[in-house]
Order: sequence, then C-alpha cells, then structure tokens
Amino acid sequence: MSRKKTTERPPSARQKMINLMYIVLLAMLAMNISSDVLNGFTIVEESLSKSTTNASLQNEAAYREFAAADSVNHEKVGEWYAKALYVKQISDSLFNFADELKTLIAIEADGKDADVDNIHNREDLEAATQVMLHPTRGKGGMLFDAINNYREKILEMVTDPTQRDIISNNFSTEVPVKIGSLGKNWQEYNYENMPVAAAITMLTKLQNDVRYAEGQVLHTLVNNIDIGDLRVNAINAYVIPTTQNVVQGNNFKARIIMAAVDSTARPAIYIDGKKIDSEDGWYEVPATRTGDYTISGYMELNSGNGVIRRDFTQNYSVVSPLATVSATMMNVLYAGYDNPISISVPGVPSNMISARLKNGGGTLTRSGNGFICKPTSVGEDVVIAVTANQEGRQQSMGEYAFRVRQLPDPTPFIEYKDENGNTQRYRGGGTPISKKNLQASDGIVAAIDDGLLNIGFRVISFETTFFDNSGNAVPEISDGTHFSNRQKRVFDQLGRGKRFYIQRVKAIGPDGIERQLNTALEVIIN
Repeated sequence: MSRKKTTERPPSARQKMINLMYIVLLAMLAMNISSDVLNGFTIVEESLSKSTTNASLQNEAAYREFAAADSVNHEKVGEWYAKALYVKQISDSLFNFADELKTLIAIEADGKDADVDNIHNREDLEAATQVMLHPTRGKGGMLFDAINNYREKILEMVTDPTQRDIISNNFSTEVPVKIGSLGKNWQEYNYENMPVAAAITMLTKLQNDVRYAEGQVLHTLVNNIDIGDLRVNAINAYVIPTTQNVVQGNNFKARIIMAAVDSTARPAIYIDGKKIDSEDGWYEVPATRTGDYTISGYMELNSGNGVIRRDFTQNYSVVSPLATVSATMMNVLYAGYDNPISISVPGVPSNMISARLKNGGGTLTRSGNGFICKPTSVGEDVVIAVTANQEGRQQSMGEYAFRVRQLPDPTPFIEYKDENGNTQRYRGGGTPISKKNLQASDGIVAAIDDGLLNIGFRVISFETTFFDNSGNAVPEISDGTHFSNRQKRVFDQLGRGKRFYIQRVKAIGPDGIERQLNTALEVIIN
C-alpha cells in the first residue's frame, strides 16, 4: 500500500488574524472597559465562532470518511477509526464543558432567560468570577483539570514537533510571570474581575482550539492509513440481474458494475462492442421471445496507471407466462373439503403469486406457501386464475380448471393399540383379530385411507350381527361410535374362529354430508 507523505497544516491567515485581535483586545481591556472594547470582543467572539463552526464541519466530514472506509476495509481501517472516535469523544467532552460554562456566565449576567449570542450586560465583572471562582460552586478548577487532561491525551496522538508546540501552547495552563499575576492561580488570572464579553470570548477561543487540535489529530490518523487511496487486490466486472428467468412480455433487467467503483469515476460499459448510455450501471433489454440468452461485453475504467478493462458475460432465460397449478393430494377437487393446492411460477417467488376462483362456488385462500380450495357445488368445474407480480404490475399466468366431485364413502375400521402402543386399524378381509385386541378397542372409526387421501369421518352409529348356536342372526346397536355394553358382553362369549359383521355404518364427513356405508366389516376372532 502506498503511503502519502504527512503534510503539516499551519494556522490559516484568518486564524492568525483572530489570534492577534484577541491579544490586542486583552491589552486594551487592561487599560479601559469602554463600549468600543466590548464591541471588539463581540467581533472577535463572532469570528471565533465562525472559525469553530467551519472546523467542526471539516472534522465531521473526516469522521464520515473514516466510517465509509471502515465499512469497506475494516481490517485495515478499524484500529485507526477507533482512535478517531476516541479523539471525538474527548474533544466533544471539553468543547461541551466550555459551552456549558458560557451558558452559566450568561445566566449569571442576564438571568435565566439569557442568550449567549446576545448578552446585554457584557461589561459585568462579577458573572465570570462567580461561575469560575465561587468557593463552593466555582467551575474554574474543573476547567483547569479538563484542559490539562485533554492536552496530555491529545498530544499522545500528535508526532509532528511543530503541531505539538502549537497545541501545547494553545492549551497551556501556566500563569505568566508579570505584574498583576503574582499569587494568582490559572483560573484567577483568567477570570477574576473579567467582563462577561471577554470571558465568553476566551471560552469560545478554547472551543476553537479544541476543534483545531481535533482536526490535526484526524489529519495524522488519515495519513497513517492513507484513507484517500484504499486499494483492493482484485477489480472485476459483475452483472447483477434482478432475475435470471424472465417471463415473456417483461424486460430482462440487470446492473453491471465493477468492484470497488469510484462514484466520481464511473466506468464505461460496452455490450456487443457498443457503448451503452447507462445510469448507475443499469442495463435493460426487452424479453420478446422465449429461450436462453447471453449478454457479453466489457467495462473500461480510467485509473492513475492507465485504463483498466474487464470482460463480463451473463446468461438468462425467457419463459412463457405459465403457472403450475396442482392439487397436492388428488387429481380432482372435493366439494366441502379443504383441498390443498400447490401453485408455482418459474422464476417467481411464492409470495409474489396470487390466485383466485374465476368461476365455481367456494373459496380459495392462501395457506403457508400454498393455497386451500374449498368448492361447494358437485359437478361444476372450478377455474383457478393465477397472476404474478412482475416489476410492480400483475401479469396473468394462466387459468386452470378442476372437476368437483363429492367425497367418496369411507371405509370402517376397528381401531386399537398394539403391544408397542401404536395405533392399528383392523380392516377385516379374512384376516383374524385377537380377542384381546377386540376387547381393548373402544369402537370403530371411518376414513378415506387409500395411501393418497387420509380423510377422517365421524361415525354416528353402526350395528353388529352375531349368530347364535341355531344360526339365527342377532343384531346389536352401537352406542354411537362406541361398542355398546351388550356388544362387549357378546365379545366375551366369542370363541376362536367365530365371526360377526359390522354393518349399517352411518358417518359424517368434513363436507357435512351424512351417509350410510354400503360396505360391511367381517370380523374373525383369532
């Protein structure tokens, strides 16, 4: 990484003039506190305030530059950025303390509604003395310690001898040896019997010195990392499309950039040998036909070492406006039932897809990443219309029709728990069931359970038919979906190889339709 030569920033001509005016006015003050002298202090204070504001703006710009550089290359900048933030912290602390003292002096002179920028009793000799030197609440000692502390900390970060001398002198708390200063400490020398106009000006000068020292340290930190020349080890061209699958009738849209782009020096973009006029690298071409396409070209960027050129290519596909709509568990839709529906569009996220029932009674609602369709009329086709959000507009992706049928009749089962506690369903069909499992069962259930659908029905009632020793049929009525006590007593009398039948099962499905099942369940005792 290249290292720029550290440059000194001597005080500006304006700063020199302000410092000279400040010294002259202090001398005039020693002779007489006239209105002209007070006005002079006001002029110097205003000039210092403007200078301080300008320095603050320059420093804030440096902090923003540090933050931007840190986000690009934290490994390189992080250590120096942390030091810059520390400088800001200690500088703001002393600056704000001086601001607080100016306010207190103004209030002492003009009352609680005082305006620091428009003090009426500028000639008041007691206000600064009270604020700074009062035996119990005087702030002069605190300011003395704050200045010394700041000077020590800030000088730790300044290596240039000239700047160290300037900053050290600006924040010196030594009392000059001359007539009038003997026996006085720093705060008494500076603020005892000092008119408000002069005290405010001195504090404003302190604030100006803080921003000057802060700026010098920032300048040093910038030179340490060469923030104006953040280099990278690779510069490449990239094409960033909004999507690689474009629906016919829309536009393929992509941003073409070069890594580490300088906003003040945008690269030139060439596609198929022709320079394109692009704002921020955006490129757009109509997608009028389906198929696979490729855009290729190169970028050129002028640098200090000549022209940098990088080639690029990007593939994309144009697809027809076609959605895929399928019933998740079946090929038809069943009336009165919540039929899961899966809808997808190539290249379009599921949350950008919408669907509605174009005709046919019922509802279609979103459920997670899919939809639930619940038709109402058997024998009437349901048409689902699909749209997708394409660049802020809704585009039709097709319409899909489904036949609506009534749910088929379920099959009755005897449900019981096996020795492992798993639920089992006895389906009959010549296979025996143990008497123990039969006696442990509470009743029967009914469901459509064919490996594709698993739809439960509520059993209302059923009959069991037993045969006595004479071959006579003995029917018994259930207790709703449960075996009745009479049925259970017959179970206790059944021997191995005996059989009975469960029939006349009545059940209600999720469609609300009550039906009597035509099938009978033959039960053989093992």
